[in-house]
Amino acid sequence: MKLTSDWHIHTPHSCDCGLGLKAGVQMSTLVEQAGRKGISDLGITDHVHTGYNLDDIFRAKKEFDTLPFAPRFHFGVEASCVSQWELAEIESGNQLAKTSGLREGGPPGAPLAIAITEEDLREYGIEYVIGSVHWPMYIPFEREAIIADYHRQNLFLAQHPLVDIVGHPWFWEGHWRDEDGKYRNEPWIDDFGKIPLSLHDEFAAALTENDTAVEINSLTCLFNHRYPDEFTVQYVDYLAYLHERGVKFAIGSDTHGPEYNNGYAAAEPLLESIGLSDDALWRLPAREEVGKTE
Repeated sequence: MKLTSDWHIHTPHSCDCGLGLKAGVQMSTLVEQAGRKGISDLGITDHVHTGYNLDDIFRAKKEFDTLPFAPRFHFGVEASCVSQWELAEIESGNQLAKTSGLREGGPPGAPLAIAITEEDLREYGIEYVIGSVHWPMYIPFEREAIIADYHRQNLFLAQHPLVDIVGHPWFWEGHWRDEDGKYRNEPWIDDFGKIPLSLHDEFAAALTENDTAVEINSLTCLFNHRYPDEFTVQYVDYLAYLHERGVKFAIGSDTHGPEYNNGYAAAEPLLESIGLSDDALWRLPAREEVGKTE
């Protein structure tokens, strides 16, 4: 199997890719590099944590619109799951906006949100939304609490009317990192089976009921260099379990660097082994050039 789409690509405009912008890396370079690797359908998805990041999206769309029209090149965003509390705090001016929102001080179990609206989709020309869990919501760093909270966020995204793809489910970063930068144990890195099977069933049901795709993220989940090799084996089993329950998948690299990289060569045999094919993966239809008629 040859994978030919990538729906998760960050550009230098993304809030966590500023070095690329300073180095003069252009969006067109990433697109050209992806094409040389056989990617025919792709999309830009820079981060939106709160409204603070919408300026980044404005700049990305401005550059996107300067590129030669390509019907299979699309403009999307990756919207983090955040809380209504932090969006209200930022909007009210009680706390200054930060790149990653307000990661401390909120009430545990705060109602969830994303910082993208239907109006934003129209204003910025956003064609699709990846909704991703990136952090816990003001709870103790304890395994059971984190698992319950991440599941709550995944379900929220799977059911959100603006979310097309739930990004990298069960990705973990930050707390519990060893001195060498590796994650070896908590919260589920050493044993994915610590996540109850009933949560996967509930997630799969929410995805299928709402016709939401789930992302197979090659660099963040399948081949995260900070995770042990055993994690990849268990994660592929997890994808197979979702596949058996009728969940549809999208593929994404999560490229962040100044050069396009996707890790697809190693992913292809793994996905083929669980019965996935490239033509069955989520895709957007080709864009029509504005003002052009048949």
